[in-house]
Amino acid sequence: MNSILSLTGVSKSFDATEIIRSVDLDIIEGERHAIIGPNGAGKSTLYNLITGRYSVSQGSIRLRGRELAGLQPFEINRLGLARSFQVTNIFSNLTVFENIRCALLWSMQYRYSFWHLVRKQKQLNEESEQVLQQIGLGARKDMLAGVLTYAEQRSLELGITIAGGADVILLDEPVAGMSHTEADQSVELIKRISEGKTLVVVEHDMGVVFNLADRISVLVYGEIIATGVPEEIRNDIKVQEAYLGSLDEQDA
Repeated sequence: MNSILSLTGVSKSFDATEIIRSVDLDIIEGERHAIIGPNGAGKSTLYNLITGRYSVSQGSIRLRGRELAGLQPFEINRLGLARSFQVTNIFSNLTVFENIRCALLWSMQYRYSFWHLVRKQKQLNEESEQVLQQIGLGARKDMLAGVLTYAEQRSLELGITIAGGADVILLDEPVAGMSHTEADQSVELIKRISEGKTLVVVEHDMGVVFNLADRISVLVYGEIIATGVPEEIRNDIKVQEAYLGSLDEQDA
């Protein structure tokens, strides 16, 4: 099994406070990998290190063998790694269609050009339509993104994330704030859009995690205490004590 994203001895300190402690983590190409842990475990910090928002204090992060340290977030994105955020990050005053089209521009080789009218670019517009159909927002394409429901905005953000052509996708709490029905629909959407790609997801909803992930890593106080398939994690005593609680509590 080939690792597409590898973290080796990754640590991050803010002044004297160590947030991430010597994390070793290998994400296998094509898998859906969940990272779970209690609030304050360092999950968002870990994402920020991978995507270049923070610099590592120590250790190495490699994407397909290439060191990411020192690269800017946009440079990492252009290497094929994209991320969504806990807070919905869309262009509220553009239409749904325009949001997707903007996300496609770079991946379809439209650089800084002042003489191309994007509305006349047939291939670009057709690809935008395809992404909208894939995320189930084809009927909403002419609406301003800001008036979509919360769940639809999250779907749009997923569309923006995949439109750039990334094959490694990091999702940060993708179903937070959704009803059970919306969360179930979102999980099915995530499965569809991540098919053939590598997915890393941070999520607190254990039902979603166990339904979605091929493997799970547990981060507690900045350290990975366990990695395994869902059943291994569910039955791991250390994980139960640190995060999941007893099996009786889960059943309750």
